[in-house]
Amino acid sequence: MCEHQQAQGIECEVCGKKLSVAAPIAVAVAPLPEMELTQLPGGRAPVPVAAIADLELTRQQAVGAVAVQPVSDLDTGRSAPVGNIVAAPVQDLDSGRALSDGYRTAAPTGPAICRYCRTPQESGLVCDRCGMRLIKLRTPPPQARAGEGLVAAGEWTKCTKCHTNARAGRACVSCGTPVPSAG
Repeated sequence: MCEHQQAQGIECEVCGKKLSVAAPIAVAVAPLPEMELTQLPGGRAPVPVAAIADLELTRQQAVGAVAVQPVSDLDTGRSAPVGNIVAAPVQDLDSGRALSDGYRTAAPTGPAICRYCRTPQESGLVCDRCGMRLIKLRTPPPQARAGEGLVAAGEWTKCTKCHTNARAGRACVSCGTPVPSAG
């Protein structure tokens, strides 16, 4: 996504996107003769165990031998049947919108800070460092005259739609919009 070239790895070092990985190669594995196997032959054979002389036995009675005692104050969670209930709407509930006081919350301005790598960035919707999308309102680009401010084909510039770094004359790698060039 960010066009970063790297020699190895399964994810990009810059933007963190997963790279295409080749299927694992099947390798023949032979067991080592000196390696101990985890399963003993013969299955679960009985093992003689002697009791420890100093060990205190704390075995409890079986549950069936304990008498059950009812608790008189215990709420069992059940209640009596309720019957028919008439549900009436609340008369003084206002479900409408409050009247406007004429003041609006100002739109955020200034640099956006990437929530992943914490890099401040003046413009764009995608972080220049890690390639993740920034949280920022789109501001309309200033209107330029036709052909003014365009760079040569193949040079780096900003996409006119998402403001990502892109090459002029090619499609943007983030949004697919054709990036205009001077020639």
